[in-house]
Amino acid sequence: MEKTSMEVRPQNIRATMAFLREHAPFSNMDDGDLALFAEHASLRYFGDGDTVLSPEDGPVKTFNVVKQGRIRGERINPSGGQPETTFEISQGECFPLAALIGERPTRTLHRASGDTFCLSLNYDSFVILFSQSETFRDFCLRGVSSLLDQVNQHIQTSAMASMSPNTSLDTPLERYAQRNPIVCSPDLPVRKVVARMHENGVGSMVITDQNRHPIGIFTLRDLRTMVAEDLAALDAPVRQVMTPDPCCLSATDHAFDAALLMAEHHFAHLCVVDTDHRLIGVVSERDLFSLQRVDLVHLARTIGTAKHLRTLVSLRAQVSRLVDNMLAHGADSGQVVKIITTLNDVTVRRVLELNIQKQDPGVPFTWLTFGSEGRQEQTLLTDQDNGILFETPDGMTAEDVRKRLLPFAEVVTRELAECGFTLCKGNIMASNPKLCLSVEEWDDWFVRFIDASTPQNLIYSCIFLDMRAVFGPTESLTKLLGKIVSRIQSNALFQKMLAGNAVTRRPPLNMFRGFRYAPEGEKHTLDLKKQGLAPFVEAARVFALANGIGEPNTLERIERLASIGFFDRKDANAWKEAYSLIQAIRMRAHQQMLGKNQPLSNRINPDDLNPLDRRILRESFRQAQRLQQKLETNYLL
Repeated sequence: MEKTSMEVRPQNIRATMAFLREHAPFSNMDDGDLALFAEHASLRYFGDGDTVLSPEDGPVKTFNVVKQGRIRGERINPSGGQPETTFEISQGECFPLAALIGERPTRTLHRASGDTFCLSLNYDSFVILFSQSETFRDFCLRGVSSLLDQVNQHIQTSAMASMSPNTSLDTPLERYAQRNPIVCSPDLPVRKVVARMHENGVGSMVITDQNRHPIGIFTLRDLRTMVAEDLAALDAPVRQVMTPDPCCLSATDHAFDAALLMAEHHFAHLCVVDTDHRLIGVVSERDLFSLQRVDLVHLARTIGTAKHLRTLVSLRAQVSRLVDNMLAHGADSGQVVKIITTLNDVTVRRVLELNIQKQDPGVPFTWLTFGSEGRQEQTLLTDQDNGILFETPDGMTAEDVRKRLLPFAEVVTRELAECGFTLCKGNIMASNPKLCLSVEEWDDWFVRFIDASTPQNLIYSCIFLDMRAVFGPTESLTKLLGKIVSRIQSNALFQKMLAGNAVTRRPPLNMFRGFRYAPEGEKHTLDLKKQGLAPFVEAARVFALANGIGEPNTLERIERLASIGFFDRKDANAWKEAYSLIQAIRMRAHQQMLGKNQPLSNRINPDDLNPLDRRILRESFRQAQRLQQKLETNYLL
């Protein structure tokens, strides 16, 4: 029962407006609209356990904002027992929007949890505010989707700012310089210099001495001049036609310095050197003025046609800039992680192709990828989770094939590490003999994997049940995956074990609606991957496999489950939005870390987030709790 109700006094209007400005959607509303709310709102107090709204009260007549305390949503448990808590509403959050817009009673009992104060707006004032404030109206009609747009806009604005011309020209050259530039000695014939430039798709060659000090530069413009004016034969040493003493800047000089120098002297390339005048990179006019418009197709083609490993290593830096570009142009987190995964796939394929050209193992194989890359959900922080599947040729045994493939795989995994794909600490890599298997061996492995349901196998389920091919024939893998899904679908015990393992990754919310910090690592931080994304990933995997759905991507799994009617459409949309929000905040954190030259991490301190991000993170974690509750209801109760 409601204890008391008291009107907000005029002298408190300013304080009420200040409180509202700290929370969405009010943070984006005009002062006049906030003043209207504050002038017509009343402050109501509820003691612990008091009923705030009930389905028996009839159509809802107030719009409410929690000023202090919490509101708990309860629904009657059909099987009897204690009521089920369906949601919790904390400071700055609003209720009950759906019932108010629909002019109907609430379907959920709203109960105070602890001493609670709410700002309440009567129906007539709500209608006025709804009609005159576009921001408020959008929030009321779309709820979490509206908050998602605000977060994405914030991310987009931050990314756009990082790409602005002013910012780029103030950036040190070490960010723009092409690493591992192509170099040669002064005695190399011009013919070979041009051939090497062509192979690597570059417009300049730096000539260095034995200490890697730049002593000259040869460009396509120099080649045209040499041929047109018949200055030297193609077999002449490049020292005869190079531009000696090339212009150099240090890595700490700014892009503006380079641009000014290029404009003044009319050349298009600069050498970037360290404090000992050793060459560390080359920056071009195109780098300075076009790099922020990195094109996905062009970058993928460049990676896919690279002639040398060092070229792939240098190109990886452009993936981060492309992420900035995509975020700035409004791409959502699901699109961006697929773009990153696509470029990673292209890189892996090119490393494999280059090694086949050097030393073909002589047997066909399929390069498998597991985990986040298997789900096409990679961010810039990634390691290797890969394996090999092969058909055993006539006249050979599986062990014979392994003897050919394992040395090849060791070289590939080592070179992938050079490209930024760190070696897997758990040795989930194709160079591991246990993960270089024939089709029959993989099939037998999964039979034992599903039937045994050991603790180790349940840990492996987070990796190996999200699998796809990156290189090589796919027919055998398609058949294998079909068998795996069919076996899991008919094995209720394995599904239950998977569900039990999935709910061990609890979203990081404590019983008081605060954040529950990660147990290891830096204090007062959350692990957005293990604590935030994993509950969605693992729950969606269980439901998808139990329903015969083979897609590995988390958002696609949720969508498919909704399309077959297993998930309520509104629930599915809320879970997809929540997952995307956590992923978006994670990607933005990675971009900020890169901008500060910090090592990438999935951990963040929630105190560093703005109020909207903290609120949306709490709401997203709460949605993960709801998804896990459904998992427990279906499999564990």
